[in-house]
Amino acid sequence: MKIALIAHDKKKEEMIELAKDFEDKLSKHILVATGTTGLKIMQNTSLEVKRCKSGPLGGDQEIGAMVANHDVDMVIFLRDPLTAQPHEPDISALLRLCDVYKVPLATNTESAKLIMADI
Repeated sequence: MKIALIAHDKKKEEMIELAKDFEDKLSKHILVATGTTGLKIMQNTSLEVKRCKSGPLGGDQEIGAMVANHDVDMVIFLRDPLTAQPHEPDISALLRLCDVYKVPLATNTESAKLIMADI
């Protein structure tokens, strides 16, 4: 299974903790992430992560293309709903593609834990 991991700046620490908590399970899958999120996960765990560009530089769109091409099986996107993002259209497009292609999507830690408990 290929899992995409994305986290806004204020949610990166939550993503690191999630990756640590599920490190054994995640290690059995192919992981892709936006640039900074992937780097922080690799710096804080033993997980290997293929890094795309940073979200604002097109990373969300790269992962969206993977979703549209049936190259990602699940997306964990820890969003910061209280901070405006300069690349909000890219984020909306990624969320829409997950719905269109019926790719499981978690946008907060509690939904991510429920999904990851089952992988």
